Amino acid sequence: MALKDKIELIERKLLPDDRGFFVKILTGNEKNLNNEVGEIYVTRATPGAYRANHYHKITNEWFTVIQGKATVIVEDIETKERLKFIFDAKNPKTLYCPTNIAHVFINEKDAKDDFILIAYADKQYIPDDTFMYELTK
Repeated sequence: MALKDKIELIERKLLPDDRGFFVKILTGNEKNLNNEVGEIYVTRATPGAYRANHYHKITNEWFTVIQGKATVIVEDIETKERLKFIFDAKNPKTLYCPTNIAHVFINEKDAKDDFILIAYADKQYIPDDTFMYELTK
């Protein structure tokens, strides 16, 4: 199966108003969700920095950039197939990243702002389930 068929990019609706914006990251209707409660977390990267650069063997994750822009690279660790996307909070998308798919979120050096990313992991943190995988070179 091709990498693009393993991951899922989900269009999200950004609802801006004079107070800011609202966007649903997970609605509960997504494919591949299970009945366990995992964890939701937020991470930020300054210009020139990156987050992740790893994969998991047990945990599935969903990611949405909620501020700024990020270059996203995913790679199937078995087939070495690689895809690259630009995520922009102004056009929100959620990336479903299953097990054995390495992922990194890069804030390019010339970016004007930090990016903020919100994520959901379907398992509570398992320290032995994070495997570093270099995608930034």
